Amino acid sequence: MDATRLRVLRELADRGTVAATAAALSMTPSAVSQQLKILGREAGVTLLEPDGRRLRLTDAGQALVVRADDVLAALDRAAAEMDAYRGSPRGRVRVALFPSGAALLLPRLLDVLAGSGVDVQPRDEDLPSSAVPTLLADYDVVLTHRDERAADTSSPRVTAEPLMREPIDLILPPGHRFAGQKSVRPEQLADESWISVRGGFPVDDVLLSVAAATGVQPRVVMRINDFRVIEELVAGGHGVALLARHAVTHPSVVRLPLAGVRAARMYELARRPAADAIPAVATVLQAFRDVAAELTD
Repeated sequence: MDATRLRVLRELADRGTVAATAAALSMTPSAVSQQLKILGREAGVTLLEPDGRRLRLTDAGQALVVRADDVLAALDRAAAEMDAYRGSPRGRVRVALFPSGAALLLPRLLDVLAGSGVDVQPRDEDLPSSAVPTLLADYDVVLTHRDERAADTSSPRVTAEPLMREPIDLILPPGHRFAGQKSVRPEQLADESWISVRGGFPVDDVLLSVAAATGVQPRVVMRINDFRVIEELVAGGHGVALLARHAVTHPSVVRLPLAGVRAARMYELARRPAADAIPAVATVLQAFRDVAAELTD
């Protein structure tokens, strides 16, 4: 049975006449009569019977009006709850973050969103930006990263918003011959042993830029995606590496900027184009912006 027709039946029970029902519902009397006839066919019983020039409810009609009250009240409560969701940021938001980005942003993000009514469900996903369309099958928001010279991940089904730029620096073991310099030029690094990440990630893209600048293919001795492990290896003298600036935490390594090379990664917030209209998702996106602005300031 159609809920709209149940509402018509209830109005008739309350108002007594087809004309009054039609006026209350902004319908014509003939449209009201037609809806009541269809409802009778849907119910499979006689709901109305003539009473002089008016219609009155049969016993079955009166019983259905009671149930209509229950049904329509439940629908009204559901509509009110949906209005609250549309007007305020409540609900679950599934967020995927690359690990070093999660370490930098997630604690601050959760602090910003505390008490907002938004249930953030984060998960680390150590995948390149090319995996964003696949990730959006399971997540509402994906925080990804790419080399700043690479194209963004936008497409007709993906909105990718630049969030922040993070420089990528050279890290050296203590006592390295370049440790006392203010910066290092790529051509000075031609003979180094490199510890890099897997291909397809921004740090490795910058290393390829170093190769282009020097004309020498870097000698990569290890590929490790965990920045903490890379720092430990560099601190132990097992090679040099490129790391995102905010990810460098080891007290022993020496961090220097690269001179003459655009060395940075871009953070991007990716989501489906319609997701911005969901208040909870919009709140999470704004929280990301606020945290990034605080860091870059």
